[in-house]
Amino acid sequence: MVIEALPVIKAVEKAIKGKKGAKIIWLTPSGEQFTNNIAEKISKKYKEVVIICGRYEGIDERVKKIFKVKEISVGPYVLTGGELPAMVILDTISRRIPGVLGKIESVEENRVSSPEVYTRPEVLEYKGKKYKVPKVLISGHHKKIEEWKNKHK
Repeated sequence: MVIEALPVIKAVEKAIKGKKGAKIIWLTPSGEQFTNNIAEKISKKYKEVVIICGRYEGIDERVKKIFKVKEISVGPYVLTGGELPAMVILDTISRRIPGVLGKIESVEENRVSSPEVYTRPEVLEYKGKKYKVPKVLISGHHKKIEEWKNKHK
């Protein structure tokens, strides 16, 4: 099934009516790979973003000929529809807008972080084996903790 052009054209026209310079994203497995850099550029340059996503076989190609679109893919795979990629793009872009996360410093890629994170208890026992939080993380020594985080990026 292919989505007809005219309903999509009317929906996009309504979405961008009165909004100059809206960015229109066309989700497609063959599009440019979406990255944090693209999200950053879009969040800084555009106030309005419209995401066009198809289902199953896609959308009539003539829609792309009518609107200037940026073709984007969220990964090297094919999904049944564009709803999930649209949510990924929405979340990735919106979290870069000041105020969305509370503080812009909350954006993970801007913080010193490690893929290793821990919770309590300090020693977790599972099937007779003990798993411990690294001692430096419970030491309270902030400089050493930051060094550990940098080392374990």
